[in-house]
Amino acid sequence: MKRTILVIDDDIDLVEIIRLTLESEGYGVIDAQNGARGLDLARERKPDLILLDVMMGEIDEGFQVAYELRKGDNTRDIPIIMLTAVADQTGYAFDPEKDSDFLPVDEYLEKPVSPRRLVDLVRKHLPPTI
Repeated sequence: MKRTILVIDDDIDLVEIIRLTLESEGYGVIDAQNGARGLDLARERKPDLILLDVMMGEIDEGFQVAYELRKGDNTRDIPIIMLTAVADQTGYAFDPEKDSDFLPVDEYLEKPVSPRRLVDLVRKHLPPTI
């Protein structure tokens, strides 16, 4: 069975690059261009992993989505990889180890991320099923 990844990002071109990369590796990809739709899809479809941007309609929209996902009974255990250019835009770089209470995600990566690095991280959080 194909594992599903939800991409929540308002950059349509980037979403398509991610889709092509992950589908070529055998993953199914669904996407949402904003946090509200992303939360709805996460609750309805319960993807195996979520790739989440920070700055969408609101500057901290991705953080709010991550908090909501971690509070949900059926979404709290879904791995979240945050892909963002927030440090580039704001000058503040997050440290997942120091900021784990503030940043409830499994991985935090600054854009741009190479396709190989992205696939490696997805595989890290979604080991092959037997």
